[in-house]
Amino acid sequence: MTTSTPRHPATVYDRVAPVYDLYTAPMEALGSRRARRRLFARARGQVLELGIGTGLNLSSYPQLAGLTGVDISPRMIGRARRRASRLGLEARLEVADIEHLPFADASFDTVTAACVFCSVGDPVRGLREAARVVRPDGRVLLYEHVRPVNPLLGRLADLISPVTRALFGPELNRTTERNIEAAGLQIAEVRRRGIWREIVARR
Repeated sequence: MTTSTPRHPATVYDRVAPVYDLYTAPMEALGSRRARRRLFARARGQVLELGIGTGLNLSSYPQLAGLTGVDISPRMIGRARRRASRLGLEARLEVADIEHLPFADASFDTVTAACVFCSVGDPVRGLREAARVVRPDGRVLLYEHVRPVNPLLGRLADLISPVTRALFGPELNRTTERNIEAAGLQIAEVRRRGIWREIVARR
């Protein structure tokens, strides 16, 4: 099931940027940080992170040829830049819409995203953009939550998604694995833990 989010979620994420790290801290402590580090340690070469947010993943990457990060929220990018400076990392960080990436075809060896395609207005279009900018032998690494398989919990996610979308940006009922395939990417590997997915996809 793919439902719509606001076309321009920048206003939501600009609003929550000052407290984003705080309200995601419990999720981080319960395993998200460890899972992302495990997945993003596989990034190689020129890397593009979609929806970089406040830069929580900056310390998760190995030595890279180059890191570019984009986010639709200027306030999120501002925080990511400050985090990169504190860590002594060089990264190209800029405001951009994932559904309309300002990069040429096959520009990156690896494209990454964490808890992003729950918020993109048109997730399939955003994933098609990821497929477009990754090189033919590259990889797309995604850490995402999905609609619960349990029918009752799935229905509950459907009911509360409009609220979470309006308050915080994400929807809780995205069928991201289906969206990946609909975008023309092939899932090469997937690690499932409850509603969480660590996905390696290829063109």
